[in-house]
Amino acid sequence: MKELIALEPGRAVLIDYEEGELKSNEIRIKSEISAEKHGTHLSFFLGKVPNVDKNWDNELELFIPRKTDSSLFPFHLGNITIGRIVEIGKDIEEFRVGDRVWGYLPIRETHTVDASRINLIPKGLTDEEVLCIDPATVALMSVREGRFSLGDRVAVFGLGAIGLLTVQMARLNGATFIIAIDPIEERRNLAKDFGADLILGTDIDVGLEIKLATNKKGVDVSIETSGSYRALHQAIRGTRYGGTIVTTSLYHGESLGLNLGEEWHINRHTMVSGIRVESEPYRDFPRWDKKRIYETVIELFKGKLLSVEGFLHIVPFEEVLSAYETLKNNPNKWIKLGVRY
Repeated sequence: MKELIALEPGRAVLIDYEEGELKSNEIRIKSEISAEKHGTHLSFFLGKVPNVDKNWDNELELFIPRKTDSSLFPFHLGNITIGRIVEIGKDIEEFRVGDRVWGYLPIRETHTVDASRINLIPKGLTDEEVLCIDPATVALMSVREGRFSLGDRVAVFGLGAIGLLTVQMARLNGATFIIAIDPIEERRNLAKDFGADLILGTDIDVGLEIKLATNKKGVDVSIETSGSYRALHQAIRGTRYGGTIVTTSLYHGESLGLNLGEEWHINRHTMVSGIRVESEPYRDFPRWDKKRIYETVIELFKGKLLSVEGFLHIVPFEEVLSAYETLKNNPNKWIKLGVRY
């Protein structure tokens, strides 16, 4: 049996492994389909994250330079896996052999994990929807952190899985005018299908075009999901005086294209940073916690209020190395990569 591992930045390999003896609280799963997380996980795969040479200090809530070699690699690739239970430990009561389940598990032919790490496939959800639960939770948090409501105008920068779901949720949340921005035409067209009123490429002065499309005022809220500093700069430029910018993605490297000495210095914006489901407690705690975020996303999918049509590009497990080579060289080629075993 094989699993997908990054041994160093940008180098993915398939390596052999053996499963250990099943413990009483564990479940063994045969994988059926997995998906990658194109934003954060690809940044880890390429070594473009602070974790390469820094450690996160929970007490100080700071990244601290590491004096030893990187502990990031080897790094398991993959975000969510769907599979079928083939064996259960003697203490397991809530699952049965044959159940289809999902969890935050990497690209690997089998998994032996504590039962607390997996969930039954929700009734009424397709595999594609289950694989998009993770980006949907981030989109939901981004919309909630934007603090907008009926009648507001919203811009969404970056139309990957998170951005396209954010467009849909912004409409559900009451936005009456939604602008969607991305360099890729196919993604812009999907955003239009999902409810965007205006789609813009990135080969123009995006901030200016947003102002001109909103009576020279700008949008009330910009949600930046691309991780591009240039996009963040245009989000600031296109947001009206006193508006809010929500930054969703993981930024890395030098902040080229971002100038905080211009509109940011004058227009008294509010910026909300780092939309991570793991970053609890939330501003709406205790009414909203991680459990409620997941439950809400699943209900939205069950009600068919969200669509992931056109999101996944699925390759067989035998072609996964070639697929990751493509992602390394052209990370925007697919919205979301799926791997079928």
